[in-house]
Amino acid sequence: MEKSCSLLIHFDRGTPAIANEIKEALEGNDVAAKIDALKKAIMLLLNNETLPQLFITIVRYVLPSEDHTIQKLLLLYLEIIEKTDAKGRVLPEMILICQNLRNNLQHPNEYIRGVTLRFLCRINETEIIEPLIPSILQNLEHRHPYIRRNAILAVMSIYKLPQGEQLLVDAPDMIEKVLTSEQDPSAKRNAFLMLFTCAQDRAVNYLLTHVDRVSEWGELLQMVVLELIRKVCRTNQREKGKYINIIISLMTAPSSAVIYECAGTLVSLSSAPTAIKKVASTYCQLLLSQSDNNVKLIVLDRLKELKSSHRDIMVDVIMDVLRALSSPNLDIRRKTLDIVLELITPRNINEVVLMLKKEVVKTQSGELEKNGEYRQMLIQAIHSCAIKFPEVASTVVHLLMDFLGDGNVASAIDVVIFVREIIETNPKLRVSIITRLLDTFYQIRAARVCSCALWIIGEYCLSLSEVESGIATIKQCLGELPFYSVSEEAESTDPSKKAQQTTSVTVSSRRPAILADGTYATQSAASETTFSPPTVVQGSLASGNLRSLLLTGDFFLGAVVACTLTKLILRLEEVQPSKVEVNKTTTQALLIMVSMLQLGQSSVLPHPIDNDSYDRIVLCIRLLCNTGDAVRKIWLQSCRQSFVTMLSEKQLQETEELKAKAQVSNAQPDDLIDFYHLKSRKGMSQLELEDEVQDDLKRATGEFIKDGNDANKLNRILQLTGFSDPVYAEAYVTVHHYDIVLDVTVINRTKETLQNLCLELATMGDLKLVERPQNYTLAPESSKQIKANIKVSSTETGVIFGNIVYETSNVLERTVVVLNDIHIDIMDYISPAVCSDAAFRTMWAEFEWENKVAVNTIIQDEREFLEHIINSTNMKCLTAPAALDGECGFLAANLYAKSVFGEDALVNLSVEKQADDKLSGYIRIRSKTQGIALSLGDKITVKQKGGS
Repeated sequence: MEKSCSLLIHFDRGTPAIANEIKEALEGNDVAAKIDALKKAIMLLLNNETLPQLFITIVRYVLPSEDHTIQKLLLLYLEIIEKTDAKGRVLPEMILICQNLRNNLQHPNEYIRGVTLRFLCRINETEIIEPLIPSILQNLEHRHPYIRRNAILAVMSIYKLPQGEQLLVDAPDMIEKVLTSEQDPSAKRNAFLMLFTCAQDRAVNYLLTHVDRVSEWGELLQMVVLELIRKVCRTNQREKGKYINIIISLMTAPSSAVIYECAGTLVSLSSAPTAIKKVASTYCQLLLSQSDNNVKLIVLDRLKELKSSHRDIMVDVIMDVLRALSSPNLDIRRKTLDIVLELITPRNINEVVLMLKKEVVKTQSGELEKNGEYRQMLIQAIHSCAIKFPEVASTVVHLLMDFLGDGNVASAIDVVIFVREIIETNPKLRVSIITRLLDTFYQIRAARVCSCALWIIGEYCLSLSEVESGIATIKQCLGELPFYSVSEEAESTDPSKKAQQTTSVTVSSRRPAILADGTYATQSAASETTFSPPTVVQGSLASGNLRSLLLTGDFFLGAVVACTLTKLILRLEEVQPSKVEVNKTTTQALLIMVSMLQLGQSSVLPHPIDNDSYDRIVLCIRLLCNTGDAVRKIWLQSCRQSFVTMLSEKQLQETEELKAKAQVSNAQPDDLIDFYHLKSRKGMSQLELEDEVQDDLKRATGEFIKDGNDANKLNRILQLTGFSDPVYAEAYVTVHHYDIVLDVTVINRTKETLQNLCLELATMGDLKLVERPQNYTLAPESSKQIKANIKVSSTETGVIFGNIVYETSNVLERTVVVLNDIHIDIMDYISPAVCSDAAFRTMWAEFEWENKVAVNTIIQDEREFLEHIINSTNMKCLTAPAALDGECGFLAANLYAKSVFGEDALVNLSVEKQADDKLSGYIRIRSKTQGIALSLGDKITVKQKGGS
């Protein structure tokens, strides 16, 4: 059996100490050397080294020392040495220690007395403690508070021993007297703690007798009082009223720790609206008054919990919560925004948006390093506000459009996506947004933002002036044609000028880009990076952002420019009466497109144009040369229609998620109505009355007696041994985040008594046993429940294995029964989660662990296979249902889940139906850690087959 350990010290095994050296140093007269030798001896003993004959040396040479450090180390040494023999009897040499300890307890120096009393708190052998009891009790009345407080702790730990009540029969009486007369706050707290632990009724009586003075007690004592209240109210619900009043009186205490504990205790005891309001305002005060970021994060977590159960009350403190944005820490700001966005109502939306706008403006002026990231968070927050309440969009959209040219590409993309959504959902703002966009288009510096802005220009420029301005803006940003001169092309083929040429153009690389459905497409890079200042191309004037991006080899943007020009000219044909003007503009557009193709096929750029972009530009040229009505309809109406459908689906999905979250049903016609005035008041305060009503409601709805699903419990019972084994064992596994509890039932199937029966467990993977279960004696045909606690530190699949060892009376050797392995399922640790497509792609690119599983299934339908994988892996499908509709024999979808340890699990499923109706393809799993990728891969391999 392992010993209990009360002392842990880091020990570097690289410097071994030799027993003889230690012995010599202890026998010498040098105090410093003795101290060093004692430290080495303690470390060696803690690390299972044996030092024979050391005890006698210490008794002879160390015990008489008067040095305080040596005396303290001596007590640590005595704490860790073995004090009993194999049969549990105290070793005879320990009598030598007893005399020394008694002398210490009567020592004139307070420190020696105090540390000895502390040492006695960790001694379990009654034979050592019994002769010292009179000396310990004398110290309860010592003049120095340091000794009194440690004497109280010593009395408490002795009283808690198995024979403690016989050793100190009247301990609670003595401590109660001490508590009444004690003035030192720390000693008073220890005395109250002793009564709370060993004689709870006395502690409660003392508290209720001195209830008026609780607010004057010290912080330490108040914390113990709150702990007592929690414990008493858990066992006796009816007594809550008087304790709630104590908590409310403590909420005005000067200590922040006490106030925080009060709020937590009040929430656990009462769900009355008055109490919850008080708690919410208390948390908000702490959020603003505390400077420690960790404290702020903890308080925000408490507010988040409060929001989930009492949203209506939390709505009133939304502006107080928002003030936490003044902290420069990004995690605090992110958590604050998450809480606030779920508390927005028509009543407070304007105030919230005004505050967010002020914060956005602040990010422009300050030069903080993470301003860009914070701005992005604010833009996303404003975006979600504007979607929930479209009427606020008009107040923010123009402010946000200033950030289209933001150096932080991610926040610029967020702005342009927001603008794209608002221009569709708020038709009144269309004209002003288009005008503003055309004015600021030249400032945009990132290719992805340009692409989205061009799409908006192509779709929403409707009047003649808008269409003409749109075309003029694009032409201006492209600069003069051609994009390069013939002489320059000749130079670029000349090796002597090659070096000079490459500096004028930013090199681009072709790399695969991940599309929204998880598939890959080849894309010319430089699309997501901001570019360097425009490069001067000989033979033409350098200008505009579009030109600079094209000259970096970004032909995907070139194709978007071509499509936008095509749409604008098709619309121009409808709104411009003059055919001459239309033809003139068309030829200019054709010239631009042809110039882009020439640039793509020339040797000026290091990479030629990709096939997709080439085909798209050629399609635009053909279309402008010969337009049919059917094609015109596709270009001018179908694109917008697809976007509208996407928006409405997104909105529908969000509405369904909100409905699922809002579990509180509306009032039913036959609901219970509470009449406060008809309640028996019996001198109760408003808060107690509300609390009583809430409790009645909970009792009526069965909230107090909810129990887990019994059928689910049966699924978790695992058989550990065979039915024919002499010992039958089965385990019920409970997984709760970081803890696994094994409830093992062991049944003796024989007619003999089994002695020293021990359940020996070992673990593999990131599992750790908290303690090893002890030895038991099992009568014939009787059973025993044994609990084992295991800590989990990651999502890696863990295995618990072990055996049951026992002895019988007629056999000398021990019998071993090997147990079945218990595999801890990864599904207990991961839960479905949601993230944006952009975040998914970013993580997909960053995560280094990938596990690729080939599809091998008897399921023949792609959608059915996807559903099967989602159910088997406990993941959420991020791909919109509309993207999965239709029969094309191919399906690609992204799945996402998060583990309780904060790890992300990304899965991309790509399957194709073969000619023989079988599915083929791959499921790719990516994660930051190896464990989750491997565990999920194993799970999918086992489950994907399908069928019964």
